[in-house]
Amino acid sequence: MYYVYVLQSSKDKSLYIGYTADLKQRLVDHNEGKSKATRLKVPFKLIYYEAFLNKFDALNREKYLKSGYGRKTLQNALSEYFKENRWEK
Repeated sequence: MYYVYVLQSSKDKSLYIGYTADLKQRLVDHNEGKSKATRLKVPFKLIYYEAFLNKFDALNREKYLKSGYGRKTLQNALSEYFKENRWEK
């Protein structure tokens, strides 16, 4: 199983989108500062994920969610969450 996930930094509310085969461990790694891309923004919370049976499908979805249209899709899908948590673009 492969996962595409969205994390939100509790420090500055920024989002990080990634993919992994081990979602629980990847969240631990991010929060322990083991990722260069996210170490300055810990702690993170998992706010969204999707599961895929195929790695290629997960990578394509990650690429899409990182695009402008993909970020808009996330804004729409998580609109209530962002309202409740005072998320800003």
